[in-house]
Amino acid sequence: MDALSSQFTPTFPALLRQAGMALAVSTYQAGKLVLLRAHDDGLNTHFIGMRRPMGIAVGGNDRLAIGDATRVQFFRNVPAVGRNIDDGRCDAAYLHRATHVTGDIDGHEMVFDDAGTLWLVNTRMSCLCTLSPEFSVVPRWTPPFITGYDLLDRCHLNGLGLRDGAPRYVTLLGASDSPGGWRAHKADGGQLLDITDDSVLARGLCMPHSPRWHRGQVWFLDSGEGALKRIEADGSIATVCELPGFTRGLDFVGRYALVGLSKVRETASFAGLPLTRRVGERRCGVYLVDIDAGSIAGFLHFTGDVQEIFDVKLLPHRHPALVEADAALLATSFELPQAAVARVVQTEPLLERMTAAARLFAAGRHDDAIAAYRAIVDESPGHLPARLQLGLALVHTARWDAAREVLAALVARDPDHADAHNSLGLCLARLGEHEHALACLDRALAIDREFALAHVNRALLLLATGRHADGWRDYAWRTQLPSFAPLRCAQPQWQGEPIAAQRLLVHGEQGLREQIFGWRFLAAARARCRELIYVGAPPLAALAAQVAGVDESRAADAIPRDRFDVFSPLLDLPRCLGLADGDVGLVATQARYVQPPAHLRPRTLRGARRVGIAWRDGAGVPLPLEALAAALAVDGITAFSVQPAPSATELDVLRTAGIENLEPELHDLAHTAAMLDRFDLVIGADTATVHLACALGIATWIVLDEDPAWMFGTVGERTPWYPTARLFRRARGKGWDTVIERVRDALQAWRSATPAPD
Repeated sequence: MDALSSQFTPTFPALLRQAGMALAVSTYQAGKLVLLRAHDDGLNTHFIGMRRPMGIAVGGNDRLAIGDATRVQFFRNVPAVGRNIDDGRCDAAYLHRATHVTGDIDGHEMVFDDAGTLWLVNTRMSCLCTLSPEFSVVPRWTPPFITGYDLLDRCHLNGLGLRDGAPRYVTLLGASDSPGGWRAHKADGGQLLDITDDSVLARGLCMPHSPRWHRGQVWFLDSGEGALKRIEADGSIATVCELPGFTRGLDFVGRYALVGLSKVRETASFAGLPLTRRVGERRCGVYLVDIDAGSIAGFLHFTGDVQEIFDVKLLPHRHPALVEADAALLATSFELPQAAVARVVQTEPLLERMTAAARLFAAGRHDDAIAAYRAIVDESPGHLPARLQLGLALVHTARWDAAREVLAALVARDPDHADAHNSLGLCLARLGEHEHALACLDRALAIDREFALAHVNRALLLLATGRHADGWRDYAWRTQLPSFAPLRCAQPQWQGEPIAAQRLLVHGEQGLREQIFGWRFLAAARARCRELIYVGAPPLAALAAQVAGVDESRAADAIPRDRFDVFSPLLDLPRCLGLADGDVGLVATQARYVQPPAHLRPRTLRGARRVGIAWRDGAGVPLPLEALAAALAVDGITAFSVQPAPSATELDVLRTAGIENLEPELHDLAHTAAMLDRFDLVIGADTATVHLACALGIATWIVLDEDPAWMFGTVGERTPWYPTARLFRRARGKGWDTVIERVRDALQAWRSATPAPD
């Protein structure tokens, strides 16, 4: 399953298209801001990594604020920059302008008032605040029963809504003035207040959220019931629509409400809610509700790692973009007062051409960008920045021979260019010149010992070529890369010291494939500590609990910070365990280190010599399904699809080939594991499903692209990490036909050698 996959009804993009708007969705659980934009006849879902984003505030056409537990980021729309993004499609570009650190106040909803002041809910201090450069926050209002400020979340103030351009309505989960006192009455203690006179407009609510003023009425989400409600003229409360999830985040366009839905966690905070009794399988996404008809008009479901939504806000643009503080485009985008613009001196033409080429590349026009860089190099051979950018563009587009030529010429001109040596090393590794590549990476690190990317590239090369001990040491540098999502906690990271009396938390900091692969190390780590807690992607939680060495499996946002003493990223365990090259067998040759949950018993499948297939995931190059299906047309073999979320076209191919689609029965990876146990053989690309089959000890054939992941090595049909796997490698520069033909021939031989069950 793609970690960021989604499904939607046609009405969802149609509404955005008709309104001329986009939708911003925050999910603190997945650490993403999602921009939902109508595109052609479908929907573009653009995910932006952020640190636990929560409240979103939109101010007119040019201001945007995004809050998290400890800070607020401010963005300003500079439309001219949008012409340089997404091939010129963007009609708005929100550029990062400032970050205000509030401290750990657990900020919830936020709004801009008509004066441009940002108001936010300070949940831990039980008050509404504004911001000031001199202070963390400026408290402006508290519920009438709150007697003072502390950080103990007395009433769980959470929602904030405007009326006539000023803050007016708030929601809270319990009218308590004692620390955490709201928890005792979360099922029926919620209230909605008018802050102008502290009056209670609604009480007895179940975890209310998101109060809004729309069409002359107050609307809100009764989240614990999974319902959209409104207050009628006589003060009564009307249920407009019940929805299949924990409702949080609300906006309106005309007669339609856009409601955020979450799959509530089975924790103490969410136990015993009416919603959990009413709806067994809850959804995460955004629902369209026709408020006149009181019915669901459409939806978007997140089907991957996104499990919880916090806020949804409409943006008054068709195709907006967000330019973050560390984005390269922000460094080359400038907004000045009009008087200053008149005095801007025209830049040197070569710099303008470099900037134009960079914009072409950022827009996905790689061939045009490469041509532009090459023209600069041809005209100005001594312009080393152009040579570097040309080489990087060629590396990015996997044109390895051309990249080697350009980068080799660059290091000949500038032997101390660390970036060039690193990129040349990466290029040579892809071309199979491993020792030459290692020498280049070593040279890059000799120039700059703190060059994290060079360390990681060196690590991947060492691991792929079997030099694991050195590889694991260099691989620790991945935590210094901007893309790494660290576990933020006060506890120290384990470095391999004795921890026999301590509780170790291991967090799976990468994708599903890497986490399944890394589980093999957990039993050895458990032998070193008193208790091992595994924190990983939500789709893996149930399955991780079955892995040897795991005492407890939790989602990342559901683990108390006092529950562990030390922590380690999952793929730092080999380094911490001190595994040398000769120790690989201690953890690698376990043919089956994952067990499906015992209570899951999928149905018996038809046919003999059952083969499961999975041909793609969210990354990498998919296998050609039609060719793979044709290769499976061998007498005596019954094929099944275990591919998550097959498209309509793929389903047609499966039906034509007589391959049964099991995806509706694979509710999560635990169910997938139980189903995989029914197969005699699994065939597929380098996907999470295929890694899971290997971890289950099932005979698995993995069809690899030209540049496979390091654990599959560089040559041969076997890998020491997965004893039951057989590798089918696609030759460099060749298509899929030859390798699929080899799979077909191997299937025929396997069929002859494998007796049919009685």
